[in-house]
Amino acid sequence: MLGFWILMLGAVLLIPLLMLGFGKMFMKKPPQKINHFFGYRTAMSMKNQDTWTFAHKYCGGLWFKWGWGILLISVLPMLLVFKKDEDTVGFIAGIVCTLQIIPLILAAIFTENALKKTFDKNGNRKNG
Repeated sequence: MLGFWILMLGAVLLIPLLMLGFGKMFMKKPPQKINHFFGYRTAMSMKNQDTWTFAHKYCGGLWFKWGWGILLISVLPMLLVFKKDEDTVGFIAGIVCTLQIIPLILAAIFTENALKKTFDKNGNRKNG
């Protein structure tokens, strides 16, 4: 029973820890070259090197900040189901993991909005 709880705690910690790690990495050292395999890849972020770097630093900042909050919020429900039956632990962990997807989607929406405010449709920085 404890082994299952530990496994589910690991699953719950996966997204926030990845957000913290990749968030810090993207803020400090975004992927150098635009590519189709790794990084924040959208049509707007891949327009040119400036949009690519901006998107990674912006999204990385969100992920890093939000990752801490999600980490704390995610651990709480798991502590509440410590030593509960496997069905309860699995159900709560599933809900937490599902809810963790919301900030990932929001980060993409916020990053795309920031790109649109900062760059024109061709990827050139807007004046003023």
